[in-house]
Amino acid sequence: MIRVLVVEDDFRVAEVHVAFTERVPGFAVVGTARTVADARALVADTRPDLVLLDRYLPDASGLDLLAELSVDTIMLTAAADPATVRTALARGALNYLVKPFTAEQLADRLRAYARYRAVFEGGALGQADVDRAVRLLHDGDRTAPPKGHSPVTARLVADTLRAAPEPRSAAAIAAELGIARATAQRYLSALADHGQATMSLRYGSTGRPEHLYAWSAT
Repeated sequence: MIRVLVVEDDFRVAEVHVAFTERVPGFAVVGTARTVADARALVADTRPDLVLLDRYLPDASGLDLLAELSVDTIMLTAAADPATVRTALARGALNYLVKPFTAEQLADRLRAYARYRAVFEGGALGQADVDRAVRLLHDGDRTAPPKGHSPVTARLVADTLRAAPEPRSAAAIAAELGIARATAQRYLSALADHGQATMSLRYGSTGRPEHLYAWSAT
């Protein structure tokens, strides 16, 4: 069983991440932490195999904690700016998943991580084994079409975003097309995953970032 520690300041989001993780066979959540201080204590107490780590924590940056950890870590965060992503990878994050994401997107990465770990359960590794481990680690990164994918809706979302004079949120696209915000978010995320759109963050009065999308395909 792969033991997981969830580090997330929003308790409701943490509960979702716990539920997503425990749906995946072979994974068990051994604790949740809302601050860097709590995470340090829980890492020492529970000795997890894997940490699911947020960037935004109330007492320090998750990136600071990442630099201290000697535990496999996957970042789960709304931070998608290049500097944060590069810093996280440079400090040892094995993968990086941008919020919001689906249960299946997280499950894909967890299953890939489990296959990656399995490579190291034998004896000495050859170069082929190392290459296989690296490949397996990112097997879950390929984005599948959204469940219930509709080419018509996908085209409408793409055309609306292409025609927009400025970056648009999922809520704005949804209102314009008369579809659910969650539906617009799925299709916009797919466009970003395939390089047809860029995603940026806008911070409101609550401090929680809103995702904005802009057409980028040539």
